[in-house]
Amino acid sequence: MLKNSFSFMGRTGFDSAKYLDVQSDAIIERASHFHKLYLEFGGKLLFDYHAARVLPGYCLNSKMEVIKRLAQKRHLEFLFCVSARDLQNGKRMGALGITYRDFSLKMLDSIKGYGFAVPNVVINLFSGEPAAKQFGGFLKKQGYRVYYRGLINNYPDDLKTIASSRGFGKKPFIKTQKSIVIVTGAGPNSGKMATCLAMVYQDYIKEVDSGYAKFESFPIWDLQLANPINLAYEAATADIDDYNLIDPYHLKAYGIKAVNYNRDVKSFVMIQSMFNRIISEKNFMRTYKSPTDMGLNRMTSGIRNLKLCEHAARQEIIRRYFAYLSDFLSGTGKEEPVFSVKELMRRHKISFSERPVVEAARKTAEKAHGNQGLKVGCAIMLPDGAVITGKNSPLMHAESAAIVNALKKLAKIDDTHILPLEYIHQIKELKKKMHEEDSENLDVHEILVVLAISAKNDGEAGKAFDCLGDLHSCELHTTHMLSRKDTSALRALGINFTSDGKMEVGKLYMG
Repeated sequence: MLKNSFSFMGRTGFDSAKYLDVQSDAIIERASHFHKLYLEFGGKLLFDYHAARVLPGYCLNSKMEVIKRLAQKRHLEFLFCVSARDLQNGKRMGALGITYRDFSLKMLDSIKGYGFAVPNVVINLFSGEPAAKQFGGFLKKQGYRVYYRGLINNYPDDLKTIASSRGFGKKPFIKTQKSIVIVTGAGPNSGKMATCLAMVYQDYIKEVDSGYAKFESFPIWDLQLANPINLAYEAATADIDDYNLIDPYHLKAYGIKAVNYNRDVKSFVMIQSMFNRIISEKNFMRTYKSPTDMGLNRMTSGIRNLKLCEHAARQEIIRRYFAYLSDFLSGTGKEEPVFSVKELMRRHKISFSERPVVEAARKTAEKAHGNQGLKVGCAIMLPDGAVITGKNSPLMHAESAAIVNALKKLAKIDDTHILPLEYIHQIKELKKKMHEEDSENLDVHEILVVLAISAKNDGEAGKAFDCLGDLHSCELHTTHMLSRKDTSALRALGINFTSDGKMEVGKLYMG
């Protein structure tokens, strides 16, 4: 069910084609100033679900499309950065529900699938982590050159150490051959900027005058600081303590308010000081007067319905709150991001009532007959704004019931059974025999299997099956912690889901 972009309430507010033209031109123009350029890609290179949800119409892999255009003008290669800490901690990538390690491998395969070489992988922030060693060993067997780089003491404050043989000049030197090196990684805090700056410094040692620039998506510098689109980025990075601010260097140099984020602003003194020491007078980086100057961000060129995008961004902020809450309640996340996003919502008057499925799911749970004493409610909002509910029962999870009811609504089917009860009972019996499960009612994936089988011989089920694609970009909320199988199925359907994160004592989920 994967599509290249999302809509919001059945509409789009972002023109990806126009954005690609303007952003590509900006990068090609910047690259023309350098014989060799290290181009950092901030955010997610591939599968950028955050951008796709906040800017309905934005294509998930827009950045790679930009790179394809750049490759027509200049020779390029990739340098892939990985965080040793995130490998060791078993970080999970929320948008896809897989581990940081697996997402890194998925990205490497996807980049190669576009026809680009990825000769080098750098494992940053390394201090002997066993998971990083294991991952590096695996990559070497796959033919990658793997480099380990440790944390520089007092980075980014101690310039004397940073710009020395004990800092950026510390071996091993990373071997690159092309005139443009795309520096990317699986997520934030993977050491991309530090890697780029180290490469510029190492080139300086070898008497090569190279350059650095950064492909940016968020925050969008020429929108207001309090614009919901920028606030959504702040909510998305609350777990790594990022926050947006007015770039003080840009304001001083040009008298223009530009939005940037704390890490780039904090690093700029070090970056500018280092540049002044190691680049020639003719190097284009001498024109960088601010962190915003280093970046290349033309997102506003693609926004054609700002109000719609702002509305979608407010929804994303609420989603982030529930995502952090669920992680905290399940023991996989911290409490601080929950408080941070809740405070952000309070300051900017963003209410849970803006997400109608929340209250609808909670009211449905109160009315549910339940299963084995547990009452779960779920609600899904269709593109036309209709809210459809479902509750758990001995037959199926609440999310399964909501999906079935939504499909019946979309297919204009009267309130009749479209799933044969004998199929449902047979799967329930199989689950009992195989897993001895306390709750053998059917999850979303299992209900979809029953629907697929029924669609072949039943006209009504067939009509519902044909409407599966219409669930993409719909909003869903449920009162209890979702099972992994349910989250996987909802992602595959393209549904934007949230959860109150409730669970029965001693159990992560019972449908």
